[in-house]
Amino acid sequence: MEPLDHHPPTAGDHRSGSHRPEIPRGPGGGPGHADRLRDARPAGPARPVDGGRPADADHPGEEDPRVGLAAALRAARSARCPGPDTPAGPAVPDWAGPRLPIPHAGPAQLDLRALLRLSLAASDGSGRLRPAPSAGALHPVDTALVVGSGCSLPPGRYGYDPLRHRVHRLGRQPAATPPGVTVELSVTARRTASHYGHRAWPLLLLDTGHAVGALLLAARALGCEEPELRLEGEARSPLAAVRIRPTGPAQRLQAPRSAPPSAGTPTPGELLARRSTPPPLPGTPPPYALRAVLRRASRAGGGDLRWAAAVGPPRPGLTELTPDGTALRRCAAGETRPTLAAWAAGQAWIADAGAVLLARGCPGDAGAAHIRRTHLRAGLAVHLAHVTALRHGLTARPVGSWQQADLGAAVGGAPDRDWIVHGLALGTLHAAEENTA
Repeated sequence: MEPLDHHPPTAGDHRSGSHRPEIPRGPGGGPGHADRLRDARPAGPARPVDGGRPADADHPGEEDPRVGLAAALRAARSARCPGPDTPAGPAVPDWAGPRLPIPHAGPAQLDLRALLRLSLAASDGSGRLRPAPSAGALHPVDTALVVGSGCSLPPGRYGYDPLRHRVHRLGRQPAATPPGVTVELSVTARRTASHYGHRAWPLLLLDTGHAVGALLLAARALGCEEPELRLEGEARSPLAAVRIRPTGPAQRLQAPRSAPPSAGTPTPGELLARRSTPPPLPGTPPPYALRAVLRRASRAGGGDLRWAAAVGPPRPGLTELTPDGTALRRCAAGETRPTLAAWAAGQAWIADAGAVLLARGCPGDAGAAHIRRTHLRAGLAVHLAHVTALRHGLTARPVGSWQQADLGAAVGGAPDRDWIVHGLALGTLHAAEENTA
């Protein structure tokens, strides 16, 4: 939909990464006071691998086993700036075969037309506006459908064109394909690398996680059984898959379009209306809303990530959920938002955001499967948290590009263990309205 990272003309190029983080110290400090923020430890330069091949090549293409995803992540976390933009290439794969409309669903069929409209289809001619956000609105995620019985498309394998909301039949479905659809998500790295260069791979994985979240919410909004999510990170392609079963009567796009925040499932209208709020995002979220956002992210993020929210005055610091998830507690003291702004590719507006939800983890020695899994899960969790924030009257904008963001070391932990993986800037609608009045 909108870029994960805004390009404010007065704040410098958001890719610059030239701002040096300055994390304030709390009074006292000293051993045993790990909750007091310490000076950041900048990441070292990207290291060559495999006989001197640079790990931070500006245009990585598909994941290169000669370099490795760990080396690509080290390069993305470094302070080095991407080079000039290059052509992004086609926005949709050159799927074989004729372009086909997606039929309306009949009785007892899974409505693939509605499912894809609510999750992946573009709503404008440029292709930028979609139910799932993407870094730079470059939308690198490609979608293949493995369709079994009980769906509005005949069984087979299809490539999806989100710009035209059409499919291309690629061939027969594999033997023993179960009823319903399995949506396989892969990426064309060139699209994201065209702007972000060596910083592309974390963003590609996060974008894929957001697409998983969009499919999950669309299936719920249509009354499907709970989808099966495949986010283990073991494979380079597809990076993720979502299996959705048919569930009796056809689901309809014309479902109720409003629901109170207490209702667990967003409506189709809410999913189609989701937007990332343009900066600035002033106004501190009320505790009940911040608690709901943290709870939603924590439940979806899996066991590899830890979640906190950076908040400002009157008690600036990092806030997290209590172990039982029923309340908030402060886990670090000190104003962190200016440092986050510097770490987030110099996006100055983040320093004035009401709060910033943060996913952290993925240590420097993580293997490829761990890197994929944590970033996919972070994208999924932030997507669900984003919708939760909007349902609680907040403004929200994902922030995906982070450099030198070793948050664990900054709050007194061991270096290179707890890096920021993803973020969601939050504000209040009332404050945003006052700011633009």
